[in-house]
Amino acid sequence: MLNVSLAGPELDYDVPVTLLGRTFRLVRRGTSGDVAAAVSVVEQWRGRTSAFAISGVREARAVGLFSGDDDEVEAIRAACGEVPATDGELLTDVLQEWAIRSVQAELPGYFTNARTLVLGNGYHLRTARVLSEFTPNVEHADPVGRLDNLALRAGAAALGLAVDAASLPLRLVPGRLRRGLVAPAEWVAHGLARRAARDCDVVVASYDELTGFGLEDLAGKTVVSSAISPARLAELGSRGVDRVIDTTPQPFEHVTVVAAVLEAMMMLRGAGAAGDVRPLDADAMLRAIQDAGLEPRSLLPNGPRRKSRFAFVIHPLSTQYFHNVQPLDAITQLPGMTSVVEKAAAYFPPFVYSHVTGIRSPTGAEAEGWLITVGGTPREMLAHSPEFTYSRLLEAADIARKLGAQIMGLGAFTKVVGDAGVTVARRAPLPVTTGNSYSASGALWAAHEAIKRLGIAEVDESGRLRGKTMVVGATGAIGSVCARLLALASDELWLVSPESAKLLALKAEIEAEDPRARVFVAARPDEALPEMDMIVTATSAAGQKVLDVMALKPGCVVTDVARPLDLSAEDVARRPDVLVIESGEIELPGERVRMRDIGLPPGVVYACLAETIVLALEGRYETFTVGRNIEWTKVKEIYRLGLTHGMRLATISGVNGVYTDEDFDRVRRLALAAGAARQPGTHPTALATSQGGQS
Repeated sequence: MLNVSLAGPELDYDVPVTLLGRTFRLVRRGTSGDVAAAVSVVEQWRGRTSAFAISGVREARAVGLFSGDDDEVEAIRAACGEVPATDGELLTDVLQEWAIRSVQAELPGYFTNARTLVLGNGYHLRTARVLSEFTPNVEHADPVGRLDNLALRAGAAALGLAVDAASLPLRLVPGRLRRGLVAPAEWVAHGLARRAARDCDVVVASYDELTGFGLEDLAGKTVVSSAISPARLAELGSRGVDRVIDTTPQPFEHVTVVAAVLEAMMMLRGAGAAGDVRPLDADAMLRAIQDAGLEPRSLLPNGPRRKSRFAFVIHPLSTQYFHNVQPLDAITQLPGMTSVVEKAAAYFPPFVYSHVTGIRSPTGAEAEGWLITVGGTPREMLAHSPEFTYSRLLEAADIARKLGAQIMGLGAFTKVVGDAGVTVARRAPLPVTTGNSYSASGALWAAHEAIKRLGIAEVDESGRLRGKTMVVGATGAIGSVCARLLALASDELWLVSPESAKLLALKAEIEAEDPRARVFVAARPDEALPEMDMIVTATSAAGQKVLDVMALKPGCVVTDVARPLDLSAEDVARRPDVLVIESGEIELPGERVRMRDIGLPPGVVYACLAETIVLALEGRYETFTVGRNIEWTKVKEIYRLGLTHGMRLATISGVNGVYTDEDFDRVRRLALAAGAARQPGTHPTALATSQGGQS
């Protein structure tokens, strides 16, 4: 069986192989775009071969070896005479679609919103059509298509027909003249392709098309190609390609074949007793694929790697933000203009504030993302209807989709407006999470670390607090989650809520989950408040007084996870011997994390953003946390996944920003002094553990 190719002779072979129970002699002859030479080869072999496989047309065109038209290629087929010949088109279409669907099934979300560049003159239409089911971000570098003003993205179902119809006028022009007409458009297309390749995630091309377009920057990308030899795979690996999807199965150990060769072998398998060979039909092809055990190949030239994409929505937390942005800073300096700018900014369209790169998990997974800003401050969001904010968030989601994001997170007030992300998740073109599961976990993580750093309350070797804890607002979504965590991490837990029936039910659930837990309930915190070593406030009091800060035990750690906060800056200032925590920030994995300033140290993010990144690294492109009911199982799961991907507690923040070592030292000194004053005759050092002198 002879494969005559218009590509070069460097991949020629003459080998015996076995497939489908038959032994074949496979011969390849490349003619470097010379049609006359190809016809001559066919004539030499016409009486010596059972079938011809004709290939290499697009490869020869891609590297400039062939500029002729379809009529010239048809001359090769005509020279085959009565010997069966195929170009592998039937099998190629099936293999291309099968390869894409296989990867998407094995790695759900892999192609979702992927920025995809398709090279070649309409040769990858089936691949592009299938990819368009998963991503609208498909860019074609097709000079013929551009010259003919093809609507390649008009609709997946009509894609092939649209190209054929629109290309008809040029296909009637003689080859050399058509080449002259197309050349200027091709130069433009090559330039646009190189530019698009820098930002794309997936490149669809033959190996020769990659070479012909001069694409060098392939690091971190997925290449969808065909008939990739070991040498070519090594070359792509050296250029940093993450994954090569070879749509052509390679059943032979020492030779790389194209789809036309496999299709010709399938045709010969179906030859009748008289030796007559019929064209391959779909049923015969499917039987042959199954019987031969053929599979598309997903190759990892640099080992297991996966790069995911996320977006996260941020917004100004106060008018102070406008002083950091020009020309808004100059405008807000004018009398009375700050409020005007604040109101106007709420109507600004969303825009990309920062590209986030360099996130790398210990597992090898990578993530890149974009911080997208909407203009409303919390005051402006509360002043408008939820629908007003929803519309801005959906605009941001559309930007995220175009950037290739596979999941989007909501930050700050965007995650509490209206129904806390439920409506946005339902309407957005990509999965949405509020990050509240990791926020709850991160806040208690920070509180536990703060207890240890203060060194006043006793913590045993397993990390369990040998003291008393309280959750105010325990029957709420975050409060109930915090209660379950604290039941595992402390000797005694107090649950406080005015909802008595829910309170009793929660107590029973916690005790059933952990029979060792000592749980008490109360409608108000007042009576037990002075005995608490740690308190979590998770109410929806919206400015109402939640607890009396003057009754707190010196050295108590209060974690305020309510939004708006339960404790004001004035409350905190009244008790300098108490540590009040707003949140725990997370340090991202990766030595070269790059992101614009968000008010935290480099490489450190808020827990809600970290949840979005963890899900991206894990390949969990799903609506994980939305609404006001947080699931206990998800809080545990996101914490576990965070540890898997190298997330670490980085900073502990209060109402005045990140706590420093000096802040912990100051609170410790004041707390020990206040504790000694409350217990006459007790030396301050007796209240501290062995960690008491450390920060």
